[in-house]
Amino acid sequence: MDLHEFYIGKAFDAYKYFGAHLLEEGVLFRVYAPNALKIELIGQFNDWDGSDSEMVQDGLSGIFELTVKNARPGMMYKYRIYQQDGLVMDRFDPYSFGSELRPGTASVIVDLDAYSFDDKEWMDKRNKNYDRPMNIYEVHAGSWKNNPGDEENGWYSYDELGRQLADYAKEMGYTHIELLPVSEHPSDQSWGYQQSGYFCPTSRYGNAVQLMELVDTLHKNGIGVIMDFVPVHFITDNYALSRFDGTAIYEYADPSKGYSEWGTCNFNYYRGEVRSFLQSSAAFWMDRFHFDGIRMDAISNAIYWGGDSSRGINEGALDFIKNMNSGLQKMFPTAMLIAEDSTSFPKVTAPVEYDGLGFDYKWDMGWMNDTLDFFRIHPNDRRFHYHALSFSMMYFYQENYLLPFSHDEVVHGKATILQKMWGDYDYKFQQAKTLYTYMFTHPGKKLNFMGNELGQFREWDERKECDWMLLQYPKHDAFRRFLQKLHKLYLSEPAFYCQEYNQDSFRWIEVEAVDKTVYIYERSYGDDKFIVVINASENQYDDFEFGYDHNAVLHEVLSGERQEFDGYFAGSDEPVKAELKGYKWWRRKFHITIPALGAIIYRVEILPEPKTVPIPMLDEASRKIDSRHSASVIKTK
Repeated sequence: MDLHEFYIGKAFDAYKYFGAHLLEEGVLFRVYAPNALKIELIGQFNDWDGSDSEMVQDGLSGIFELTVKNARPGMMYKYRIYQQDGLVMDRFDPYSFGSELRPGTASVIVDLDAYSFDDKEWMDKRNKNYDRPMNIYEVHAGSWKNNPGDEENGWYSYDELGRQLADYAKEMGYTHIELLPVSEHPSDQSWGYQQSGYFCPTSRYGNAVQLMELVDTLHKNGIGVIMDFVPVHFITDNYALSRFDGTAIYEYADPSKGYSEWGTCNFNYYRGEVRSFLQSSAAFWMDRFHFDGIRMDAISNAIYWGGDSSRGINEGALDFIKNMNSGLQKMFPTAMLIAEDSTSFPKVTAPVEYDGLGFDYKWDMGWMNDTLDFFRIHPNDRRFHYHALSFSMMYFYQENYLLPFSHDEVVHGKATILQKMWGDYDYKFQQAKTLYTYMFTHPGKKLNFMGNELGQFREWDERKECDWMLLQYPKHDAFRRFLQKLHKLYLSEPAFYCQEYNQDSFRWIEVEAVDKTVYIYERSYGDDKFIVVINASENQYDDFEFGYDHNAVLHEVLSGERQEFDGYFAGSDEPVKAELKGYKWWRRKFHITIPALGAIIYRVEILPEPKTVPIPMLDEASRKIDSRHSASVIKTK
């Protein structure tokens, strides 16, 4: 690491310099604490007595170091910091690669070279997935499934979890696993979003080597892995980053800026050492653990002071984000940078060199809220909110959007995705299948939180596993099977993901059927075309007509209301042929049956245009037109 780069906020490899590093003659410890009077290293190697283990500062650099010959991997340690105010505090190493299981707060020496990856094939072909399907399964490692062998907490280790997730993801048609934060954190209830260790896998599920094995296993099974990263705030606990050397190093000294809405400390992006710390953390996970991307949490709280646009833009934070993303893009050109941002701030996914923030994807929170709100409404009233469901396509091409139904939508009294649907038990399943048909045929990458595929009614609780027993009930099992088939259709058809950020890939066919609350749109890629029909009303339409500009036949490929998915619909399985009606001979007509609250996906088979077109029947007024014009009316091309 270049020390000058560290101080000015340009370093991306600070983890190679700070922390505990194995040498032939022992372990070298380095820590940055510029305002400490002195620092003692305490740990299992000296019986937690630092009287003979004072660390030495390199001039006035603020960097203290010490080599301990009898230290070895697996041993715990802390820094005993003597502050200028007279207090003496034992601190967790900010660059620690391992930690003691909570409620313990010691750092642990780790040999990061103890595992060798076997995922070269995956890494060589990895890219940002712009023209590939991306169906993300968001997982909380501690509550996806309970481990009966762990009677106290019910946790699987990282490596055990990786093997099970690989099988399940392949079975269900998920392309990526996104892990809720696995960086060390003291409280289970924070789900990892209030962190203490930015270079340290949480010890709840094992150690760094086991996490590496999880990623490696998923890669060898063709599944990508995304890590949830929290660059905005950190815990206030006095053993971690908060007032680390007795002064505000990582946070703002001004209390009005220093604390977040979550009761945590905000990072001070105006300090170069803090920028180097955070961007080195992001690089660390992608470098040493082979994560395929990072999803950055709460970016709105970085863009605006306290996440409040009325308080103005945090220019220091914007500069940090641009510098971090620009550096990461160069270092890891095939990895993905994803923003969880609820603002309308422009150019979030534009490259930094074009005055953007440099992310690859942005969560479409507007689509998520509008869609879920629409499906809460009684079907009779949806005509008054008709364009809430189509509004997303008015702005979709402004960013590279990802469509999320995440953990945030199924906790804290918000109700699960299925429970949000209007109506009773049966109606909820009908609408949820239509909701997901809309999601997977709408442009944009996909993300769903674990348990959504089971049709859960119980909100997520980090202490309990997903309700797998629901699959014993026909409707829940049918719902999972429907999603599985929908996923596989999405994965197999380029029309649903190739060039989806190009306006030519999507067009509305019917988006004015307000009274009937029906929507029809086309997804296409090259000659492959699909038509999607959505009926958000309680009425079945047995002869719904819509126009099309090709001579074609429609072949149904999937409908959640078919009986195989516990639906009620028993319509014809015959292909639907285009009809020629009216004087606009170039406008073909289809007549279809649409189940109530249902959706249908059709594959379009384009047929050659006939050499001649039947002359339409003319009404009396038409027969009286000037003969000079009548010839042009009936003339065919």
